[in-house]
Amino acid sequence: MAVEVTMPQMGESVVEGTVTKWLVKVGDSVQEDQPLCEISTDKVDTEIPSPGAGVIARLVAAEGQTLPIGALLAVIETAGAAARVAKPARVIAPPAKAAAAVVVARAPAEAVPLVAPLAPKRAASVGGPPRRYSPVVLRMAEERGIDLNLVPGSGIGGRVSKRDIEHYLEALQRGQVPVPPHGPEAAYPAAVAQGAAGTPTARQEAPPTPPPAAGMVFRPPVYQPREGDVVEPFTRRRKLIAEHMVYSKTHSPHVGTVAEVDLTKVMTLREARKDAFHKREGFSLTLLPIAAIATVRALKEFPRMNSSVAGDSVILRKDINLGIAMDAEEGLVVPVIKGVDTLSVVGLAREIERLRRKVLEKSLTPDDLSGGSFTLSNPGREGNLYGFAIINQPQVGILRMGEVKKRPVVIEVDGLDALAVRTMMYLALSYDHRVIDGVLGNRFLYRTARILEDADFEL
Repeated sequence: MAVEVTMPQMGESVVEGTVTKWLVKVGDSVQEDQPLCEISTDKVDTEIPSPGAGVIARLVAAEGQTLPIGALLAVIETAGAAARVAKPARVIAPPAKAAAAVVVARAPAEAVPLVAPLAPKRAASVGGPPRRYSPVVLRMAEERGIDLNLVPGSGIGGRVSKRDIEHYLEALQRGQVPVPPHGPEAAYPAAVAQGAAGTPTARQEAPPTPPPAAGMVFRPPVYQPREGDVVEPFTRRRKLIAEHMVYSKTHSPHVGTVAEVDLTKVMTLREARKDAFHKREGFSLTLLPIAAIATVRALKEFPRMNSSVAGDSVILRKDINLGIAMDAEEGLVVPVIKGVDTLSVVGLAREIERLRRKVLEKSLTPDDLSGGSFTLSNPGREGNLYGFAIINQPQVGILRMGEVKKRPVVIEVDGLDALAVRTMMYLALSYDHRVIDGVLGNRFLYRTARILEDADFEL
């Protein structure tokens, strides 16, 4: 009797999955619930268990192939029918596009050798075989800082699955997993440290980690949870933010420069117009749309700041699409205002308010978040003197507003120096040194600051 293994449903919005690795081959005997292959989707990575015991008759899907939910992956001849196992079927070659996509996605992780693996293959019991871990499990353990020797395995021979790690994390959060008081090595059974004769001995100290060999990459030690720690796995949004930020820092050589801006005229103008503006528009007039207009005017004067890198070329973009960094419940988002150079201060203020409401209502669409050519960030008014933001790829610059404060400043009055109280702000620019040199970056920032100080805006 043949049993079919199909692509399972792995979430409401998941419609397909990619076979990243087969853990068995044709002719292998398998037990029920034994992992057969590793599947990757846009939301999860998981292992597909065997629906029954038997012998692998056919592997229909190829590694790297992306298939829809319900598609046939393999065929198992149930126990006792090994004699009827068919010859290996021709493996379907994955489409070139899908295979290439997998190579791009997986290559960075696979190309980095570990100096000392996070989860070495230790004996599961006295005289027992080494514990083996799938790439999915190893990756999860590394990302979350888990020593796999402390995780009970529910699979064949104590094999640790993704579900086991998730249960272990849940137990840690509930405080139900005992954590060794003197480090994770204290929790290993005596069989882990055995003498030359193979009999259990007293706890042995781990040998010092050897220096990295030639061609190896240093990997810092991963912190192991202790009693009282709270383990909080990354949400999908936080994972995407982390990947984007790391990519930006490793690909764009960031340079930062700061300008001091006198906002006295701007704040006086805003104070005079804010009540009429609120009555007419129904929301408050803030400094953000004014700073955005100043940024857009400077971008029109320095079009290289409104560009993107593509391979060995720089593309000077025709449209100015300004991203506005906003704080959301699940993390930072950057909705984009298209064609912002055609808007007035009032029109831009309306667009910012519209997007702010969509963020609160969690109704942003992919179109709202795409197409940005430059980004403006305003982290808030409290405790934010200035700071350098990470460039939002594939852009080449991001401007970050600092705290607005009144300070005593030396100004010139009738040719003489005088001390006056002025409304001041620091404006910080991060730019990509592959495309923007220091002179251009400074000139752009200086021009943005002067536009703000002149306060020539229609409100």
